[in-house]
Amino acid sequence: MSAPAPPTLQVDRRGNEGLVMLGGDWLVRQEHLRVVGDLPMVLSAVETCVRLRFDTTSLGQWDSDPVGFVQALQGWAGSAEGRPDVELTALPEALQRLLALAQADHGQPIGDVPGATASVAQRVGVRVFRAWGHLVESTELIGAVVLTIIPALLGRIHARFSDLIALMQDCGIGALGIIAVVNSLVGAILAFVGAIQLQRFGAGIYIANLVGVAMTREMAPIMTAIVMTGRTGGAYAAQISTMQGSEEIDALRVLGIPPIQYLVLPRVAALIGMMPVLYVYGCLMGLAGGLVVSVAMLGLSPTMFLWQLRKAVDPAEFYIGVTKSICFGAFIAISSCQIGLRAGRSAAEVGRAATGELAKQDLVPILTARTEVAQELSHALARRQAAGRALAPAEFRKADPTVSLSAWFAEHFRSSTFRNSGEN
Repeated sequence: MSAPAPPTLQVDRRGNEGLVMLGGDWLVRQEHLRVVGDLPMVLSAVETCVRLRFDTTSLGQWDSDPVGFVQALQGWAGSAEGRPDVELTALPEALQRLLALAQADHGQPIGDVPGATASVAQRVGVRVFRAWGHLVESTELIGAVVLTIIPALLGRIHARFSDLIALMQDCGIGALGIIAVVNSLVGAILAFVGAIQLQRFGAGIYIANLVGVAMTREMAPIMTAIVMTGRTGGAYAAQISTMQGSEEIDALRVLGIPPIQYLVLPRVAALIGMMPVLYVYGCLMGLAGGLVVSVAMLGLSPTMFLWQLRKAVDPAEFYIGVTKSICFGAFIAISSCQIGLRAGRSAAEVGRAATGELAKQDLVPILTARTEVAQELSHALARRQAAGRALAPAEFRKADPTVSLSAWFAEHFRSSTFRNSGEN
């Protein structure tokens, strides 16, 4: 067998047309891919041409080397206006079929070539349309899940009750350990920070108020949601994206089984059902952590801590926390399944679905908490200002209309202190 002839590449410009002549044997095992080495020379020679053609009369043996080279030229020509049109009619028929197959498999030609950079407006536009598409997909998935609820209650869906029990066990009992560690540490930290400040005023007993209200209303649902996003949400996205890559979801559709009923609805129901239980468990662990720190630092007895906690925590705080946990569970399950269904069929897409895309869900509980805190602060400030306007003497406000509420309280406290000392 004769040795392969070295590959040759020549570029000839004829008026407004560019001719790329391929010769010799284009084999990857001999010369490796020629895209990186030869493409810049071709681009500089035919950049102002109107049409780009090929001449393969001297082309000998070839494998995937010319496929990558021609596809890179197509990507460069189609990445911006004013670039030459690439004609493939002169290429061998087998090479044209390989190019068509590569185009159909990857969706678009290779565009990451020197000089093919997108502007800021293009990148922003792509991100905006991508976000809008994700929003539309999420809305469609939510609607499909809601429409499946009634048939599920009547037992008319393609789902197994055993799968629901297994999912509830996985996202419930399997998460007790990490939920206990995280929430107990949060409760202990709240008690430790609060004890340092409350000790200065002799109000150590109110550490139960701080830990109780903070854990039941905010920290327990938020920390539980963040933990379940990384643990259960990531597992849901990885499982469904793996099924997408192995064509199991396509097989379900062929068998007439809707993936929404068989895969999405059981996961949503399992997480919605277990999140309130995990929330209550997280509250208990957080309060236990605060109790340990209060006993160790302030010398409070457990009975006194629990007595003050019973007075401090209103049942409405608990109901708010349960509602939050249910909403967070629904959001985590639906968005995780949606990410898995949207993932590609490669191993990289599975990893991206389980990590990169899913990490954005952690912002939802945090932003929800920040929004509620901002609303509570605005309401408290409004009530305080209204109380100041009602309590402050008219002559004091008339003397200085811009006086702040804190200045009036300081003056009122100073005058009452002097009056009491004079009476004594």
